[in-house]
Amino acid sequence: MSNYSPEVETAGAPAGGVQSVDRAISVLEILAQRGEAGVSEVAGEIDVHKSTAFRLLGALEARGLVEQAGERGKYRLGFGIVRLAGAVTGRIDVTQQSRAVCERLAEELGETVNVAVLEAHYAINLYQVRGPAAVTAHNWVGQLTPLHATSSGKVLLAHLPASRRAELLAEAGLERLTPRTITSKAELEKNLALARERGYATTSEEYEAGLNAMAAPIHSRDGETVAALTASGPAYRFTEERMAELAPMLLKGAQEISVRMGYLG
Repeated sequence: MSNYSPEVETAGAPAGGVQSVDRAISVLEILAQRGEAGVSEVAGEIDVHKSTAFRLLGALEARGLVEQAGERGKYRLGFGIVRLAGAVTGRIDVTQQSRAVCERLAEELGETVNVAVLEAHYAINLYQVRGPAAVTAHNWVGQLTPLHATSSGKVLLAHLPASRRAELLAEAGLERLTPRTITSKAELEKNLALARERGYATTSEEYEAGLNAMAAPIHSRDGETVAALTASGPAYRFTEERMAELAPMLLKGAQEISVRMGYLG
């Protein structure tokens, strides 16, 4: 049975508002579980009249989210679901493909390794492995971080078209988070150009005092930069000189993940 909890329909909005959204999602979940279901089955499952179930299925069918299975009066999920899923499958793929590389790198570098992607005007961390020498137990997974002050954000910005980069920075602003945060657009652009030139970006106590980081781009099959592979550590140990020494390892790791993603460049 579905987790749907029936509510009394109001005369003013029998098929509108949050209740209808909840019912429509319940219908999709039922079809995902059963494979196929008729109008009567759906109506019984979510405890509504057959006419209400028919309207819900019709609305979902119009958007390609469900389709009729032959002429048997049954419905199943439609290919419109694939269109919606496509928005997240890339993120799932990059997380899966990066696990082994991140674990190896964290061991080799001794520091914390993360994979981050663009989320609105932030970078969001999807996966993290702490190295044996990592000082803190901070978990960055799921945390939104500013693009201009993080190595992952810089890498993601650096490989965007200039117009899109300007749009994101205008939305986010260049907030000063530490005395070393870059708050000048001209200086940031110079920093991003350097990241493109040498293949990786760095931050030195720009997001958080005492924390340094570097990041390299991860490419998709078509060559688009879809994620950033980062390594971070305490500034007293993970110095700019040390980052430069370890950069080839990080670049190699990012390239390996890119190849796993289908990138041939």
